[in-house]
This record gives sequence, structure tokens and C-alpha cells, in this order.
Amino acid sequence: MSQFRIERDTMGEMQVPAHALHGASTARAVENFPIANRPIPADVIHAFGYLKAACAQANRDLNKLDPETTEAIIAASREVAEGKHDDHFPVDVYQTGSGTSTNMNANEVIATLANRQLGAEASIHQNDHVNMGQSSNDTFPAAMHIAGAIALEKRLIPALERLADELETKAQAWDKIVKIGRTHLMDATPIRVGQVFSGYAAQARYSATRAGRALQRLLENMPIGGTAVGTGINTHPEFARRVCRVLSRQLGVEFIEAANHPEAQAAKDSFVEAHGELKTIAVSLTKIANDIRLLGSGPRCGIFELSLPAIQPGSSIMPGKVNPVICESVMQVACRVIGNDATVTTAGLGGIGSIFELNVAMPVMIDAFLESVDLLANVSNVFVDKLLIDLEVNEDRCRELVDQSLMMVTSLAPKIGYERAAALAKEAFKSGKTIRELCLEQAVLPEAELTAALDPWTMTEPQVD
Repeated sequence: MSQFRIERDTMGEMQVPAHALHGASTARAVENFPIANRPIPADVIHAFGYLKAACAQANRDLNKLDPETTEAIIAASREVAEGKHDDHFPVDVYQTGSGTSTNMNANEVIATLANRQLGAEASIHQNDHVNMGQSSNDTFPAAMHIAGAIALEKRLIPALERLADELETKAQAWDKIVKIGRTHLMDATPIRVGQVFSGYAAQARYSATRAGRALQRLLENMPIGGTAVGTGINTHPEFARRVCRVLSRQLGVEFIEAANHPEAQAAKDSFVEAHGELKTIAVSLTKIANDIRLLGSGPRCGIFELSLPAIQPGSSIMPGKVNPVICESVMQVACRVIGNDATVTTAGLGGIGSIFELNVAMPVMIDAFLESVDLLANVSNVFVDKLLIDLEVNEDRCRELVDQSLMMVTSLAPKIGYERAAALAKEAFKSGKTIRELCLEQAVLPEAELTAALDPWTMTEPQVD
């Protein structure tokens, strides 16, 4: 048997793999774009399945498609949405900037499946039926919104909320432990470990909020219904609203038709804005991870206020060495996400991606966006599972460093004045004595008053006097 069959599109004949569900247009795109040798993300393909099913239902409700054709298209589209035919979507990420090749890939696969369902006499056409009332210029960006929204709502937001929950648990558990604070990498006044981790928890909670804002931005600006240039040519005035209603019901989030279709298709500002939230999340996670790895440095020649779980050998030459590998993983993810933000931003720029009535850098934009979502979600879960759950505080080390800190003198400044307190700090450093020892020697304050003033716990809260 031949390994190929002959299919036709408006440009002529093409050889198509005999087993393939797609047709000539897809085969032509595969031939034209051997760039990354990596197809469009599966999330986008699944989004096309949801979208094409919703479009078919809307067209049936508007008396544009007959019931039999509609049901066949919906059934085929659902199979695509469920990921049953991912191998039949081979078009490269770096393809036509409108995503036309992927839209036609979806149209051809769905038409083939629908025709198989109806039998030999079926004549469902990839353009006339599956793509009815649609253009690649509004379906591809609509699929971007669907894929991005699902990824945010199902993967990233739950991961960030879980991270925040674990950090809040640690903050509560460690709120009685006082450690030395640090500013400019130098000793500062005391702070409770619980307060430090409450700050990390707040960053994670704000990150979940930012992901929610990104989600809302994608939900409220659905481009479907604009067709070629945002005017809605060849589609029913109610089509977009009906499609959004079906998608909302199917996916459990509320998609809203774009308030201005020319804007929704000519610009991708909503994605630039949404990925900006992802970049901020990456920055937040880096702060948390970097702090924890530095606080765990040592174990004998560093800070070592925290004990990070040992999960793998840290060196191929230094026996017994253990490294903060999970923190480093988080920080590397941030590098990629920040780089992806540059990609998304550049893809949205007028004259590069967005020009006249269409953005022509959409495939690379959604590829970068979804990678950022997945990386942030996955590393947040790994951070919890592999580090935070078994993270411990070294209380003795915390007490030792508090006692040694010269900045304990800060609490004496209101009583003895800034200049005298500074002189004490310098003398203590030069002599190697603690602030407490030096103050007792010099009878700076009565012992009881000095003890109260140098109580580390009281330094972690505002003072009435």
C-alpha cells in the first residue's frame, strides 16, 4: 500500500501521509515551515476543538448548519479537544503569523473525522462547514484566549494558591522564633521568622491575584466574530455572543465577546498585559527562592538559619556537599519567563507583530505564554513538594546571630541618643564584645532596663513608648 495519498487545495495537489487526518493545506504548511520542528502547543489544539464545537453549535442555532452536519462536527471537535488526535497537528510553531496553517489543520482534521462518522456519502467541507462564519484571523487569537485562560485557571492559579498556603503555614508555625534581619546584606534589627515567611506568603498570594488578573484579561476580550479584519464579514451578528456563551458553559469560565473587534484582532495588548503579570510572578518567586537559599547557606561557613532538605548529592568531586537545587530551579524558570516576556512584548509591537488589521506574530506569542504558565505552575508545585514541606529553622543559630548583632543597639537610641549608640556599636565591633556585654561594662543603663531594651522579641513590634 502507498504511504501517501493525493489531496487538493486551492493551490493544487499535495502528497499527504496515508494515515493522516489532515489534508493538503496542512501538508503544504509542514513542507513550508521546517523551522523549530516543534508543533503548536497541544493546549492550542485542544482550544481549537472547543472553539470549533462552539462555532458549529452557534451556526446550527442560527439556522446556518443542518443538525446532522452540526452533530458530526461537534463530535469530531470534542475528540480534538480531548487530545485524541494531537499527532495529526504537525504544523510548526514558526509558521504564518496569523496561525492560518493551524486553523486549516484543525478544519481538515475535524472535517475528516466528521465525514468518517457520517459515512461514504458525507461531504462536510473544511472551509464551508467547519470554518463557517470564521477566519483564521479571529479563530487563532480566540484559541489563544481559550488555551491561555484554561492554563491559568486550571494550572497556575491553583499552584500559586498552594504555594501561598504552605508559606502561610510556615509563617504561623515559626512566629515565635526571632532571627536577625538584614538590609543591604548587612546586619539589621531583629525580625521573627514568621514575619519573614508572612512576607513570602503575601508575595505568593499576590501572585495568585496577578494570575487572576491575567485570566480576566483573556476572558473579556474574545476576538471570535471579527472574521477577516474585525468587521464581521460573512458571519451572523449574534455569532460571537453565542459562541462565547457555549464556551463559557463548557469550560466553566465566562468568555466575553471583544468590545471592539478591530482592536482585538489588530493588537494583542491583552496578551502583553497578561504576560506582564506572569513576569511579575516570576520576579516574586525569585525573591522567595533566593532568600531561602541564602538563609540556608553553609552549613558551617554561611548563615544557616534554615536547613533545606537534602534531596540529591551536590557535587561530583566534593563528598557530602548538598546544594539548594530547588531554589536554583525556581530562579532559572524566572530567567525563561522574563525572556518570554520580551518575546511576547516584541510580538505585540506595532510594525513587528501588530500592523494594520492583524497581528502576525501570534503563534510564537502563545507558545511563549503557555510555556511561562506551565513553568511557573510546575516549579511552584515542586517548590512546595521538594523544599518547603521539609524546610526547617535552626533556632540555635538564629539566637546566636541575634546575640552577636551590633544592630541590637538600635533599641537603645531613643534612650541614649543616636550618636552614643553608634559609638557603642563601633566599640563593640572593634573589641569583639556583644552590645549587651559592653553596655553592662559601661553601665549605660540599669541592668533591668537594659535587659528590657535589648529583648529581641520587643524589637519585632512597634513600641508604645
